[in-house]
Amino acid sequence: MAQRTVLVVLFDGLQSLDVTGPVEVFAGAELLSPGAYRIRTASLDGAPVRSTSGLTLVPDESLATAPDPDILLVPGGTGGLRPDARLVDWVREHGPRAGRLVSVCTGAAVLARAGLLDGRRATTHWAYCDRLARDHPAVEIDPDPVYVRDGHIATSAGVTAGIDLALALVEEDLGRDAALTIARHLVVFLRRPGNQAQFSAQLAAQTAHREPLRDVQRWITDHPDADLCVDTLAARARLSPRHFARAFRAETGMTPGRYVDRVRLEHARRLLEDTADGIEEIARASGYGTPEAMRRAFVRTLGTPPAEYRRRFRPATTP
Repeated sequence: MAQRTVLVVLFDGLQSLDVTGPVEVFAGAELLSPGAYRIRTASLDGAPVRSTSGLTLVPDESLATAPDPDILLVPGGTGGLRPDARLVDWVREHGPRAGRLVSVCTGAAVLARAGLLDGRRATTHWAYCDRLARDHPAVEIDPDPVYVRDGHIATSAGVTAGIDLALALVEEDLGRDAALTIARHLVVFLRRPGNQAQFSAQLAAQTAHREPLRDVQRWITDHPDADLCVDTLAARARLSPRHFARAFRAETGMTPGRYVDRVRLEHARRLLEDTADGIEEIARASGYGTPEAMRRAFVRTLGTPPAEYRRRFRPATTP
């Protein structure tokens, strides 16, 4: 097996975890399978860089002398939002030469400035998706997934999403068992699917201002198997269905139906990961009614049926 070179671009104002998270994954893969990866770090002039947290990182070399890598990783951080023009030029020239071009968090902004995301689907940290879409209208920004792969380019959300993406690349290169071993060592799940939402329904939706609507949000979370149609929820809030639907969307940022869908999916996922309950039992407990309805929801949202999701993401030993 040919050794793959991983080159991590360093710059002032980067988020240190965007670097160390993926690097630990690839380093773990190298320990597990010696010769699999050669990890290098490089800055514009080969000088140390300072992260947003104040940590100083010392690169291996200058970008000018760095080899064209198999995996080129651009981390995020506030520095990625205002990158040095020379860094953008270097990424524009060398990005297309990399076997796989990867960004973490606002590293996507560097790729976008270099024109490498034009006409492509991409993501970044949820807090910067609107900004990236506004500044780069030629890029199709998807704010929901943990990571997005479009051709040889992969973009990911913030911090831990870089670990998810690195694990996905290791699994692609070395197989699932290797990636699972690394994930267990790092005490993370192998692995969140790329199209899993960046955060839960409760975090994705704003908390409603009015108590009746907040009560409805809590009720949905606590009773995913209940009748959660708009008429029922509206009656609980003591509002007309039309007024309720309009107010819920205005105050939470999503429709009642979408909120219910997300809560039910999360509930089913937790049961698949944490229990030995059967698929039919989980479907009923999560409000789907039938295994087929749950299967359609999983395939539509996560791209995998429940049984396969359990096989891939349930820990080997469940308490």
